[in-house]
Amino acid sequence: MIRRDDATEAQVRAADPGLSTWLSANAGSGKTRVLTDRVARLLLQGVRPEKILCLTYTKAAASEMQNRLFARLGGWAMRPDDALRRDLAELGEDGPFPTDRLNKARRLFATAIEAPGGLKIQTIHSFCATLLRRFPLEAGVSPQFHEMEDRAAALLRVEVVEALASGPDAPRVTDVARGLSEDGFDDICTEVLAHRAGLIPPADPATIRGWFGVPPNQTADAILQDTLRPGDMTLLHALVGVFGNSGSNDQKAARALGRITQLDAGAIATLEAVFLFKGGKTPGAAKIGTLPMKSTRDAMDPALLDRLNDWMRAVEDGKARRIALHAADRTIALHQFAEVFVPAYDAAKLRRGVLDFDDLIDRARALLNDRDVAEWVLYRLDGGIDHILVDEAQDTSPRQWDVVDRLALEITSGQGTAEDRPRTLFVVGDKKQSIYSFQGADPGAFDRMQEQFGAQLAHGPTPLQDATLEYSFRSAPVILDLVDATFRGREASGFAGRGSHKAFHAAMPGRVEMWPLVPKPDKIDDPAFEDPVDVVRHEDAPAVLARRIALELRRMIDTRTPIAVFDRDRGQWSSRPMTPGDVLILVQSRGPIFDEIIRALKAANVPTAGTDRLKVSAELAVRDLRALLTVLATPEDDLALATVLKSPLFGWDEQRLYTLAHHRKDPFLWQSLRTAPAAEAETTLLLDLMRQADFQRPFDLIERALTRHDGRRKLLSRLGLEAEDGINALLAQALAYEQGEIPSLTGFLAWMETDDDKIKRQISQNADQVRVMSVHGAKGLEAPVVILPDTTPKKDEIKGNVVTDAGRVLWKTRAAETPETVATALADAKARQNAERDRLLYVAMTRAEQRLIVCAAGELGKEGKGWYDIIRRGMEERGATIEPFAFADGEGGAGLALDGTPWPAIVDIPPPAATQQDALPGWAHQVAPPPAPAPGSRSPSDLGGAKALPGEDGQDVEAAMAFGSIVHRLLEHLPALPRDTHRDAARDLLAEAERPLLDAAMRHVDACLDAPDLAPLFAADALVEVPVTAPLAELDASILGVIDRLVIDDTRVLAVDFKSNATVPATIDAVPDGLLRQMGAYAAALAQIFPDRRIDTALVWTATGEIQMLPHNMVMDALSRAAHLDQAAPAP
Repeated sequence: MIRRDDATEAQVRAADPGLSTWLSANAGSGKTRVLTDRVARLLLQGVRPEKILCLTYTKAAASEMQNRLFARLGGWAMRPDDALRRDLAELGEDGPFPTDRLNKARRLFATAIEAPGGLKIQTIHSFCATLLRRFPLEAGVSPQFHEMEDRAAALLRVEVVEALASGPDAPRVTDVARGLSEDGFDDICTEVLAHRAGLIPPADPATIRGWFGVPPNQTADAILQDTLRPGDMTLLHALVGVFGNSGSNDQKAARALGRITQLDAGAIATLEAVFLFKGGKTPGAAKIGTLPMKSTRDAMDPALLDRLNDWMRAVEDGKARRIALHAADRTIALHQFAEVFVPAYDAAKLRRGVLDFDDLIDRARALLNDRDVAEWVLYRLDGGIDHILVDEAQDTSPRQWDVVDRLALEITSGQGTAEDRPRTLFVVGDKKQSIYSFQGADPGAFDRMQEQFGAQLAHGPTPLQDATLEYSFRSAPVILDLVDATFRGREASGFAGRGSHKAFHAAMPGRVEMWPLVPKPDKIDDPAFEDPVDVVRHEDAPAVLARRIALELRRMIDTRTPIAVFDRDRGQWSSRPMTPGDVLILVQSRGPIFDEIIRALKAANVPTAGTDRLKVSAELAVRDLRALLTVLATPEDDLALATVLKSPLFGWDEQRLYTLAHHRKDPFLWQSLRTAPAAEAETTLLLDLMRQADFQRPFDLIERALTRHDGRRKLLSRLGLEAEDGINALLAQALAYEQGEIPSLTGFLAWMETDDDKIKRQISQNADQVRVMSVHGAKGLEAPVVILPDTTPKKDEIKGNVVTDAGRVLWKTRAAETPETVATALADAKARQNAERDRLLYVAMTRAEQRLIVCAAGELGKEGKGWYDIIRRGMEERGATIEPFAFADGEGGAGLALDGTPWPAIVDIPPPAATQQDALPGWAHQVAPPPAPAPGSRSPSDLGGAKALPGEDGQDVEAAMAFGSIVHRLLEHLPALPRDTHRDAARDLLAEAERPLLDAAMRHVDACLDAPDLAPLFAADALVEVPVTAPLAELDASILGVIDRLVIDDTRVLAVDFKSNATVPATIDAVPDGLLRQMGAYAAALAQIFPDRRIDTALVWTATGEIQMLPHNMVMDALSRAAHLDQAAPAP
């Protein structure tokens, strides 16, 4: 008899095929092995494969289970007798094992492969689809129905709403549209479908009003009349007088009340703002006892104070009633819209022969509960299913449980069970890992269904046994102890009151680190104007943490950080060096830090698998190909053509594109391209595709561009191998489009506009790359090193338009106008959301095998609700030590650490001999150096040096600058106007300027306009206030300035700057050095812009209307001095 340890014995008992079992399995406890073992033991007992149904939550889980089962059965087929006997005994089978029994086990692989329909290991959606196809007539669906993808569903919803909006139900659409933003209608339609069980049939208006405490005949006018009573206007005037002689807050209230001229609906907002608390502990409550201030209240006529308090109570009551009425009307509009939208949407799907994924469950559920046909269907299934196994039961929704309940009816009722044909139910899950509420998962249903099945099977031949797997085969003891400490006391989130995790590998080395917080920077310079508003800057906390993680991983790999490996033959631990594939980085959501980490890993030359979710339309390769298709459909689209030319498909640079586009004679860029002598290859390629555009399907066009014209190679060589996922996804979308629509290029482009699809990239666990994923995406995965960088608190808000309260579907209102009914529903939803965040953290922490690293960037908040603070409290409870960290980025700080068993010495294993020579050169494996930061911008007028002549230093600098601005503004606008209108125009232009100052400025303007030498500056072809920017090597920076007047001809460019100094230099040598530096900067910039023309600079002294031409060498020498501002004379 084989002796087993406690963990293995618990698995063997749970896999007993003769018992119905409800199994609660901790993370890493081997539930997939138990499922596989149970199916194998059922087959060993002679159960036919087609009589076993395994329902899993994901396709990946189904594939994993099937692969494991076939691997085991295939292994048995080739095992020697003694080895096979040992395998069967370890599985839990009782001996003896004669030859015929061994041969039967060897034949199981062929039996499973040849079973009609194969082994039924599938998702519940897949099973429901199979059920509906088997009974289409009974289910009321087309036998040829197909599942509708999200994009097709979105387009169909739009079509249905448009049809409703143009028909007799248009008022219902309008009522809902009033409460939505421009792009929010599809969201409300999606939510209506998700909550259809609570909306169909709809609640009647009187019932909905009752939910909010609104009388059936309540109207807004009635509430207004109760709030504003006769005589209130007299009271209002009296209050204005009293409040006006009180404190500052009361005076502010008096001014607000004084602006009310008529007591009507328009006055309500002001009265509520004055009479009611806006926030604090009692938002919306009347300010009785606080308005007006105490001394004023004490001095008021008691009768007037009583009338004030009564009015404030009326306003308080009126607001509550008005908010409740508004919320009730919104919810009524939602239910009445759902009443017409849901049937119309279902009818549209029926006409097209399609079902969405919710339909698969709902139709199967309805089929199994239809009294007219349910017995027939169950009779047919009664002969087909004897054993039901449900995986990931904690993520099964109540609607899916209904399907399982009906399938298990014969098992739980005990009917139809022959003596020699036992039937069993096996359910495995972990309430602590229920994290898919957005897909309908309800952890409460896990307990309810256990109780229900337990009661139903209590008196049958196979009572439901309650089993638990507490041992973790995955994580080190130090990590499991921290998990128990972290979630102790969180029973509301689904955790037991005491620690419930046991480490199978008690000697497994382990360590938990909590890095010091990366704080939000105190002050960040304003971003460059061309940056996107959501750009993550270099000094932002997420970017800093991402670089720290990447550099630390690079250091850990380079310094051969140990990873423990258990040698089963020797029964002891050894170590190997850490590799990139050992690391799993998990985030709560794919926000800025997600992208920053991937970017930082690549910059640090740490191999990474990239993102685990791909938004097809956002991929650069897809955007380039979509631009190409746009050009083929509309060659006149200049932006699309420019995009294609700059893409890897053609590889043009800015200068080449500028040369083609600038000063072109043709109105469209495509016409210029066709006649450009240097663009023959590009034109030939595009013409070839254009000739095919009217005859070939979108898929064929894309494939032609990728294959015949080498587009795939060009895109991958520029964008990397990751781009291939996006390209393949675009091709798949083209095929999907052609299956449901009449293929056309313009139709496909319009179809792509609705694209918000995200595809899941299959990231191999065996690839030696760091994986960066969301916690949801990492469910079921594990890694020796897990890093949690996204641990700051998340917003405590409920997304979406709809909330539920005890089965009642309500439409949310604005936060400031939330009635008690909606507030209660929101509070319950937030409680469920916070509980799920706890469970999400549990999933994240239990992915770690040996090393768990916790870090955070930004602000932790004061309430301690973020993961960082939750884990910190658990670490402190476990006695974590304060440890100084010195990171590879040069920073450091105090953090926390928990150490378990130390790692043994590394045992080096020689790498396998290379089988082929690397075809790529060495530079292809090196990360390109980061681009040099863009030089800063400097103003030409701020390059140091004196700006004023001797004798002007004592003048008021600010006054002089203000006067100069007035002169510049007048010279900018007045020369284009008739001279006799200048005075009036100046007063209109500078109405705020004092008359003496304006008259003085006009004298400067007149002096300039009367000077014959300055006439070319004010000619029609002279440019005014010209912005100029260019990088200057002399300053090691770019300049950004404005030239007052610019005159350009075929051979010469003249830059002129107006100066309103009170003193005019007698000679050029007397011009202040700061002005020369400014003109030198302009000259250097213009020389780059106009390399084939002479650059001249000049100053115009507006006081006299004189122009001084500046020698080129003089201004350039002055500019060279600007590079050493510490040696320059300070500006006055």
